[in-house]
Amino acid sequence: MKTYMAKGETVERKWYVVDADGMVLGRLASQVAAILRGKHKPIYTPHVDTGDHVIIINAGKVTMTGNKLDQKKYYRHTGYPGGLRETSYRDLLDKKPEFAVYEAIRRMMPKGPLGRQMLKKLRVYAGSEHQQAAQLPETLVLK
Repeated sequence: MKTYMAKGETVERKWYVVDADGMVLGRLASQVAAILRGKHKPIYTPHVDTGDHVIIINAGKVTMTGNKLDQKKYYRHTGYPGGLRETSYRDLLDKKPEFAVYEAIRRMMPKGPLGRQMLKKLRVYAGSEHQQAAQLPETLVLK
């Protein structure tokens, strides 16, 4: 019996809507990253993008456990000497909730061209409205 290898052009992709209201950020990110990679499908092949499209709504209502809102920091660097900037996740979720959710998922994806290609299938919205109604997305309830 031969091992099945999926081909990128023959993969059927679905559209899913995930409501992030009240979900824990890390658990949401790990489950969405698996869907973007296609690990939930029996045809999963590591070197082929077999994942589905995911739309995340209500990203502004995501939560974190424990004291992570104040203790966990998001770091970025301006590129100048001494340019390390840090922001608490409470401030980040208040100002840019889409970015906080997107970054959590991006950091769980494979690094390299294939991971960037998979990440293009992700859309994150802070509110409850999205612009992909024409794709007829299915509602996906995560654990």
